Amino acid sequence: MFCTNLLHIFALMDLNNIILFDGVCNLCNKSVQIVLKNDSKKIFKFASLQSQIGQALLKDNNISTTDLNSFVLIQNNKAYIKSTAALMVAKQLKGFFSLLYGFIIVPAFIRNAVYNYISKNRYKWFGKTDTCMIPTPETKKLFLDS
Repeated sequence: MFCTNLLHIFALMDLNNIILFDGVCNLCNKSVQIVLKNDSKKIFKFASLQSQIGQALLKDNNISTTDLNSFVLIQNNKAYIKSTAALMVAKQLKGFFSLLYGFIIVPAFIRNAVYNYISKNRYKWFGKTDTCMIPTPETKKLFLDS
């Protein structure tokens, strides 16, 4: 069950446009940096999957809290995972990234097979850090767990 303080925080927060990501994955951290740079309207907020808020949001959306291989977008009271989440985010970014949303026409089972392959190998290919990313002073307000 969620702690009382966390429930109070949720009641006060706008739980929309939240990206949950693996905070120790270098590829995931780079992806967050890309979103920060290309989110001209600054609509997205972030939390690591490992954080208390991230874990609570996963539970609240009936998503496994132990399988940290997913990228999650919470938008309009719905949770999107894996490739669908990534494409939904890309759609709202400026420039080239918004064009990636065209891949939404590829069936999810195919997109997620590619996503799962990359996710399975992300630490081997891109490395892992011992700690979660520390946001800059300018972006700190966009991180729910900082």
